[in-house]
Amino acid sequence: MNFCNYRNEFPKILKELKYEQMKNRIDQLFETKSENILSVYFTAGFPNLNDTVQIIHDLEKNGVDLIEIGIPFSDPTADGPTIQQSSEIALKNGMNLQLLFEQLKDIRKSVKIPLILMGYINPVYQFGIEQFCQQCAEVGIDGTILPDLPLDEYELNYRELFKKNNLHNILLITPQTSENRIRQIDKVSSGFIYMVSSASTTGAGKKVEDFHRDYFERIQLMNLKNPRLIGFGISDHETFDNACKFANGAIIGSAFINALTESAALTKTVASFVHGIRDIR
Repeated sequence: MNFCNYRNEFPKILKELKYEQMKNRIDQLFETKSENILSVYFTAGFPNLNDTVQIIHDLEKNGVDLIEIGIPFSDPTADGPTIQQSSEIALKNGMNLQLLFEQLKDIRKSVKIPLILMGYINPVYQFGIEQFCQQCAEVGIDGTILPDLPLDEYELNYRELFKKNNLHNILLITPQTSENRIRQIDKVSSGFIYMVSSASTTGAGKKVEDFHRDYFERIQLMNLKNPRLIGFGISDHETFDNACKFANGAIIGSAFINALTESAALTKTVASFVHGIRDIR
């Protein structure tokens, strides 16, 4: 390319680079990988107050595609006993949203995969939703999962604020969600749709046959615009592999927290757990 041609192409190159820098990492993930996506949830400040960043590094190092960082809350409604207990311990350790943002301030110097904050809306209201979104953008958070933020309230009052800060707000569906509601959620959603596997609280221990196969197949046939990840009850290679047959991937939370609870060797535990899910021997 001669100089004149290069000069003509330069603005286009800059525009493309700027677009790549602005593109949400969740979108980048689903553009490059469409199946067997592994997302792992853990509670910030658990098992120890300053373990959060180390766990993130270890999860990425061992091949996790996406990480959901739980915001501990004293009165959870959708969580089973394992995550409830981890939140209680994290709060006793001193974890809160401001401290979490401080811990994550340099995370993008070393971590490349998408990061999501997941929790209940009350702590976010207390923190201030606008400040929360700004802080997420500053530290490099790519999305949020706030199950008790009403869809209409999000769409009317906060959707543009999230969009302004390049944040995807991931919405949930269940086997009981009507088709009209699912299509509304799909229209408003960005990033992916969180498919709750069954009408229950979070928790490991379900068997493959416990999942609603007809529900999974029904959603597949709807041809939704958003990719989908299945969560609640995914606990091992068998349940992960089964979920991946019906969605782009799956989310594991309680089983991972149980593993962290039962071992003091953090880095070794993370590696062993992820390799077990991926069936790496």
